[in-house]
Amino acid sequence: MIINQLSNKILKEKRIIGLYEAIYNHGPNCMCHAKLTNRTNPFISNSSNNNNNNNNSMGVCPSQNQSYSSTRKLSISEQIEKDRSRVMDSNYFNEDGTLKTTNDADYAFEMAISNIRFGSGCTYEVGYDLYDLGCKNVVIFTDGNLVNLKDSPVQKVVDSINKCSLGSIKYTVYDRVSIEPTGDSFKDAIAFMDQFKNNGTPFDGVVAVGGGSVIDTAKAANLYCTYPPENFLDYVNPPIGKGIPVPGPLKPLIAIPTTCGTGSETTGVAVFDLKMDGGVSSKTGIAHRRLKPTLGLVDPDNLKTIPPNVAISSGFDQLCHALESFTAIPFNQRVRAATPLLRPAYQGSNPISDVFSLNSLETFIKNLPIFINDPNNQRARNNVMLAASLAGIGFGNGGVTIPHALSYSISSMVKNYKPEGYHNLKKNLIPHGQSVIIGAPAAFRFLAPYNPERHLILAKIMGANINVDRAEERAGELLSAEIIKLMKKFNVPNGLQALGYTEADIPKLVEGTLPQHRVLKLASKQPLREDLEKLFKESMSIY
Repeated sequence: MIINQLSNKILKEKRIIGLYEAIYNHGPNCMCHAKLTNRTNPFISNSSNNNNNNNNSMGVCPSQNQSYSSTRKLSISEQIEKDRSRVMDSNYFNEDGTLKTTNDADYAFEMAISNIRFGSGCTYEVGYDLYDLGCKNVVIFTDGNLVNLKDSPVQKVVDSINKCSLGSIKYTVYDRVSIEPTGDSFKDAIAFMDQFKNNGTPFDGVVAVGGGSVIDTAKAANLYCTYPPENFLDYVNPPIGKGIPVPGPLKPLIAIPTTCGTGSETTGVAVFDLKMDGGVSSKTGIAHRRLKPTLGLVDPDNLKTIPPNVAISSGFDQLCHALESFTAIPFNQRVRAATPLLRPAYQGSNPISDVFSLNSLETFIKNLPIFINDPNNQRARNNVMLAASLAGIGFGNGGVTIPHALSYSISSMVKNYKPEGYHNLKKNLIPHGQSVIIGAPAAFRFLAPYNPERHLILAKIMGANINVDRAEERAGELLSAEIIKLMKKFNVPNGLQALGYTEADIPKLVEGTLPQHRVLKLASKQPLREDLEKLFKESMSIY
């Protein structure tokens, strides 16, 4: 169904593009399109209009037999209106269709995603899948808050395992996953799996039920228990860790998301907070294609239990995934890896990730406000859940940039902030979606001059009028204004000050951001230390 929808959308877009091309090529006074472009032309008499219409009953344009051509170069906003696809493709291809590349740049991209099953009620199929995979002893990772919920998705998983395997599959629940996980919470989950391996009853399958924190924790535990490293940082992204590739296949992992933002069910990335030398905390992670789940069961019914503020925060994470992956450097501007195995999970924007990112953004903009106002709206719930996975596919291959890099410091250096609407929090916490969106307006103002056309495309989708004077120069401003409108609409904290930070904290925030090479290198403009200082300062108060 999804493929058919995308196909219909592409065909419709091509028909629209054909119309725009005809109008532009024939000129403003071409009467074969007069009814489309203007009902009356003050420079041509009614009788002249009638004659032209009569002479062109077969749809032939009289100007096709003339040597009319426009010498005025179209502005970027006009080019976008005329043919968005061509503007997008110009990122990668020359006019003759050859790839824009240099000798040391990559010439290919790889789409690596989990198998995804989407539909209300598909959580109940997990038992069949585990049985089909040959699993006999599985561990279920989850957040303790989900276990005791009415209509708990964890209980659905347990019931499915019992029913579908007729008791042949044993399961153990680990419910100590930390929201916004840390190196220590990862180690606790790894130790839990190890103890079963050490006593002769190793797990042969993993299920993750929850948000991104749960799914990322399950990925890490699966890796470290299957291929124990000499040092915990061996698999962690450089420059903090060694970035050693995952040595081989992992145990089957089925991810069942209960939030609508992270897209972790689609990606080979696991993120966590790490205490570094000097007392500085920052997020880092592990990234490799083999880390991605075997299967993602994306069940919109699991959003029935999500608190509104959690949904809003998750939604802003989803929004930034789409915006950042679409504006990341093109894959053919990234330095080529030595071997295909070393090609990074975050490759830069590419023609396929573009499709998923833009579709996610369009779906998100239309449906998140409806879902927040009416969580029982089935159509909106389906669409925000689907949009999260679409964005996950987009950024899981295209990557993220400066907003996420800034967020890693913002969330990991939390002071005394506790968000509203998060139940049973035992620690101070800045939700990931909040930390990402706080730095987004300043980041896109900084980045837009280096690929304005893509920022204008995003601004238009979000509701901006891009047919304005100096649109190219104002691309970042136009996009940021739309982001800020959404932040106001959903009462997102007004900048870093609202989260408890002052300008005195900026040096430490910058120090925590500088090591984020994995995402900073995908930005269309590499920020220097002074750029980061300015971005944090601009993010102190936003609206």
